[in-house]
Amino acid sequence: MKKLLLEMLAIFLIIEEWLWDALSACGHYLIVLLRLESFERWLSQTPPNTALLAFLIPVLIVTPVNLAAIWLMLQGLLLQGLLLEIFAKLLATLLVARVFALTKTQLLSFGIIAAVYTTIRQWLQWAHEKIVDTDIYRYSVQLKAQLKARVRAFLVDEAQ
Repeated sequence: MKKLLLEMLAIFLIIEEWLWDALSACGHYLIVLLRLESFERWLSQTPPNTALLAFLIPVLIVTPVNLAAIWLMLQGLLLQGLLLEIFAKLLATLLVARVFALTKTQLLSFGIIAAVYTTIRQWLQWAHEKIVDTDIYRYSVQLKAQLKARVRAFLVDEAQ
């Protein structure tokens, strides 16, 4: 039973890690595409209260989408509601991750945010220590390295 629970934890953490990396990269490319680099520079230098407001905006953007997903599921449209909820979670992760990365120093000046951040980091560290020896985690690390190498090789080939 313990092995099964560790494998499930490993799968959860692998998905979280891969999604975080992919969505962070998407956020970066989106900023470049929309030519918002100067906005990012400004945001990274804002005072803590402005950073907090910027951090809350993605939450306010995604909350109505979450509510719409719940409403769809309550209406019996489970697949549509689930797909909308997945979209909302991906959008929220993309936006929140980008804003947090830019304003982390300012946000951590708030005691409650620092406490939550520290607690989450400690939990993730504990979880990674538990799963690092699982077969599925070792395989995923190997697969991720291979995929990164292939993407880099493809991009180099395309640039030439």
